Amino acid sequence: MNQRLERWLPALAVFIIVLVAWEGLVGAFHIQRFLLPAPSLIWTTFWRVLPDLALATGYTAGNAIGGLVLGAALGVLVALATARWTVINEGLMPFAVAVNAMPIIALAPILNQWFGLQNPFSKISVVALLVFFPVMINMVRGLTQVSPAALELFRSYAANEFIVLGQLRLPNSLPFLFSALKVGASLSVIAAVVSEYFGGTQRALGQFISQRAGLFNFPEAWAGIVVACLLGLGLYGIVVAVERAAMPWRR
Repeated sequence: MNQRLERWLPALAVFIIVLVAWEGLVGAFHIQRFLLPAPSLIWTTFWRVLPDLALATGYTAGNAIGGLVLGAALGVLVALATARWTVINEGLMPFAVAVNAMPIIALAPILNQWFGLQNPFSKISVVALLVFFPVMINMVRGLTQVSPAALELFRSYAANEFIVLGQLRLPNSLPFLFSALKVGASLSVIAAVVSEYFGGTQRALGQFISQRAGLFNFPEAWAGIVVACLLGLGLYGIVVAVERAAMPWRR
């Protein structure tokens, strides 16, 4: 317990210092609320609009989680194929790099037109495409960068490819996979919120932030931003918890 507290104490101290400095600078320089609202104002606004934020967060969380799961599943499947067959690796890798290079602001409107503005899959697909690349790249590394001595030991016992995959390559790839999922957890929230800027239901968190900012109601917009940050931290924490359950020997 003490070690865990010591690990979190620096981050908590920095967080408090930033909030105090933010509050002090806004008051000292009399910064207008439409430019930068004080943390105390954001806090009170958060509780005032909490019902609307809860509804919007639930919708956006569904898109983020759905895209994260879909993108991770596709990344793992493609990684299994590319790690097994070199031809597939050479053919798909340039395509995967090209997909990863696409900006969200260009991709989201196109997918909205394909699947419809009100269809959640248009947002889920944006998230999945953004999560797919880091999962696939890291998974391929984990599947291929196995110990030569361990691989030779499996070969000496005449182990087939399925045994090597299940007992050597997949366990070796788990740290790489969860490293990618931690990145994907944050990317999924970013992609979901940004994709919602380009249309769709008014219940989404991205629409909540963009509408409040467009009406110069920046305290409510900042409250939505805070909720988006908390959502990203929550998904990251879920990935960490699953990682500890899947790899207890790495605690």
